[in-house]
Amino acid sequence: MLLPAWTVAEHTFSDTLGEPESVLFPEEAARVARAVSKRRQEYATVRVCARAALGRLGYAPVPLLANRRGAPLWPVGVVGSMTHCAGYRAAVVARSTTAASIGIDAEPNGPLPAGLLDRIALPAERDRLDRLAAHCPSTHWDRLLFSAKESVFKTWYPLTGTELDFHEADLTINPSDGTFAARLLVPGPVVGGERTEVFTGRWASASGLVVTAVVLPAPA
Repeated sequence: MLLPAWTVAEHTFSDTLGEPESVLFPEEAARVARAVSKRRQEYATVRVCARAALGRLGYAPVPLLANRRGAPLWPVGVVGSMTHCAGYRAAVVARSTTAASIGIDAEPNGPLPAGLLDRIALPAERDRLDRLAAHCPSTHWDRLLFSAKESVFKTWYPLTGTELDFHEADLTINPSDGTFAARLLVPGPVVGGERTEVFTGRWASASGLVVTAVVLPAPA
């Protein structure tokens, strides 16, 4: 299981909405009015997922806009994350009393574009990827590393409001239990009076996708 039982998740493998504007609030539709159809469809579908998840927490439908960095602006009392890639859309939410921050990401289980690995991976991470590929070549571990770092950033950003470079977290993937750990190489966010130095998460590879999630519990 990628997520704790106290989170609420909704996902879909297709866009079946008709015209995106039919399910978007006017202010949402305005954000993608000039986008191509594919972008408008994925933008709308992932918000349908998010509103369904929020509804299961007892929240009425509201516009889900984003800040300048693209991070979703959730209703007061909610933390969450959204992701979309070719053939998949998902959203996860939780009450802020149970989670401090959440990050999820999905990617196609295929190799990264040429040159991208150099931009996201530390030398030690590349060595670990080589060993993982020899152990289990059916998973594209470079893509999983990218996805996990995206989930780490989505968890980090709402807590700090600052960027986290790909090279500012050293990530180790455990192939045997579906977990990963990202050791922050810069001062981490302070949550509940304690500095967070490591983000831990879970991953899965299925249905042609790699999916990653980080859930940072709220302080007791």
